Amino acid sequence: MDRTRREAAWLRRAQRRGPLNVLLWPLSLIYQLLMFVRRWLYASGALQVHQVDVPVIVVGNVVVGGAGKTPCTIALVNHLLTRGWHPGVVSRGHGRRTHDVRPVDAAASATDVGDEPLLIQRSTGVPVYVAPRRAQAAEALRAAHPEVDVLVCDDGLQHLALGRDVSIVVFDDRGVGNGWTLPAGLLREPWPPTLGTPFRPDFILHQSRSAHAAPQRVTLPGLPAFEARRRLAAYAIGPMGQRIDLSLLRQEPLCAVAGIARPAVFFDMLRECGLAPIREVPLPDHADTSVYEALLRDTPHTLICTEKDAVKLFPLLAATTPGARVQAWSVPLELTPEPAFFEAIDQRLARFKRPH
Repeated sequence: MDRTRREAAWLRRAQRRGPLNVLLWPLSLIYQLLMFVRRWLYASGALQVHQVDVPVIVVGNVVVGGAGKTPCTIALVNHLLTRGWHPGVVSRGHGRRTHDVRPVDAAASATDVGDEPLLIQRSTGVPVYVAPRRAQAAEALRAAHPEVDVLVCDDGLQHLALGRDVSIVVFDDRGVGNGWTLPAGLLREPWPPTLGTPFRPDFILHQSRSAHAAPQRVTLPGLPAFEARRRLAAYAIGPMGQRIDLSLLRQEPLCAVAGIARPAVFFDMLRECGLAPIREVPLPDHADTSVYEALLRDTPHTLICTEKDAVKLFPLLAATTPGARVQAWSVPLELTPEPAFFEAIDQRLARFKRPH
């Protein structure tokens, strides 16, 4: 839990320009220089950019701490399916213990493929591959699934080795934080990018919670910006796929669990739905399975968690003795981009293929 508190404290500090941020600012300048050199090495051809024979859509962010890339990827893939495309997804599989190139199927273990790729596969049903280098995942996926005609790269904005045709940068209510790059701020790369910067994104998607007024958009002249609203579903899902109305859990003694970048956001959204957990357990992003095992041993209350936690938690529940098994539910996150966002994606992809 100490790691979780440290991460939360750092994320709060990176929202302002306090004394510690000022001390770290010279290191941020060095970081910016390194990012500049790396970007131009790829742009000049000194480092190879691997091109794929189908269009590639990259989804990512420029701030650390989770801005909603995976929900955006899921929403985008589901939209592509409705438009007649046959998408596939490539990812690094952050947090997994393996280091090879491998497919992700619904029965896979999050330990082997990563929690986010497994969640994407189960939410969409499309082919998903993970690899240390996303270009390797793209090659393997295309070889195994020649029917795939568009690739979506999850969390790939800074992965310049894979060629891209469309890139989407996702922001949340934090915007750009204090405006400084790591380690003095939240930014993975300088923002805003100057005109002519290689690998400049094509679209901005700014997401915010439905129960809150939309914060000021992050905008950039010449770059289309769109909004997406997110909320928790009105139902929860159990380990066997059963559904229950979320309101039926309001009288339950709940232990809320969130192993995501910003656990407090999930806890706040539960309260907005009328739930009142008697215990809140923030876990590190991509928490190890052993953390969930300890939680099951120590918690007699009904567990309520994110879908990302469920891909690790639910298999552990299935392995426990029925008499000692606690109840657990996951609550899906629903992300709804404005229609103009999908229209812009469709227009950009129209030059590659018109689905039948």
